[in-house]
This record gives sequence, C-alpha cells and structure tokens, in this order.
Amino acid sequence: MDEATTGTRTPLPEGMARVIPMVSYEDVAGAAAWLVEAFGFSERFRMVGPDGAVTHLELQVGEGVIMLSRPGPDYQSPRHHREVCEAARRMANVPWVIDGVHVHVDDVDAHCRRAKAAGATILREPEDQPYGRLYNAEDLEGHRWMFDQPPPST
Repeated sequence: MDEATTGTRTPLPEGMARVIPMVSYEDVAGAAAWLVEAFGFSERFRMVGPDGAVTHLELQVGEGVIMLSRPGPDYQSPRHHREVCEAARRMANVPWVIDGVHVHVDDVDAHCRRAKAAGATILREPEDQPYGRLYNAEDLEGHRWMFDQPPPST
C-alpha cells in the first residue's frame, strides 16, 4: 500500500498502548460512571456530540486504557441482545469470559467485593489458578470482564 491509499501515519501519542480494547455501550456516560465505581477505573477523556450525549470516552486502569463508545441508535448491549437471540441466551449461561476484557489488579478479593457492592454480576467467585487468582464479572449492560492478580513470586 502506498501513502495515498493508507493516509498519513502518525506516531503513537506518548503513553498510548499498542492494543486498546473498545467496548460499546447503549449509555456511555452511565456505563463509565458505573465502571469507575465498580471496577475502580478513572476517566481520562470524554467527547460529547452536538446533542450533548457522550459519543466516546476513555477510562484508565493502571497503565491500561479502555475506550467506550456508542455505535448508533440500533446498537444492542449484550444484555438486551440476549432478550431477542436464543444463541446469545445460551452463551450467557456459561460463567466464562467468551469475549471481554481481561484486567490485572493488585487485590482480586477486594476488587470483587467492590464490584459486588456496585451491582456487578459475579460469574465466577475469586479462585486460585496456577497462573494467579481471578474472578469473572458481568457489568450492567452484560459485558464480561476477567480480573486477576498474578501469583506471589517465589
């Protein structure tokens, strides 16, 4: 490909990760407020459309970034999609994160308690695995999250 077909390339902004998850929400502002409360993220950037609705928002967790957006009025969150799709309902019955976001935290048990107190659906309680301690949760719109902490170094 040449420059004419690909556009101008610019370097990554300082501090920007090479891979950034993008998660869509029906209510971006409401989701962000809940994610800050439940999962301890902090807001770092917000874009508002001409109608005053949040169209894009970035949350930070440690050195990681998660982008939130609303693709348009026809978008259905995973929770609402399950209401009309049998396959989505079946997949919602498994406790795993089939697609979602994996976040490393310092204290999985404290993090899980905070998420529960904010109304997260805990799909799998904290448990030890050979690669660390983890739990799985679902947010208010049905997106799935895995939180883990590495095992203590020996």
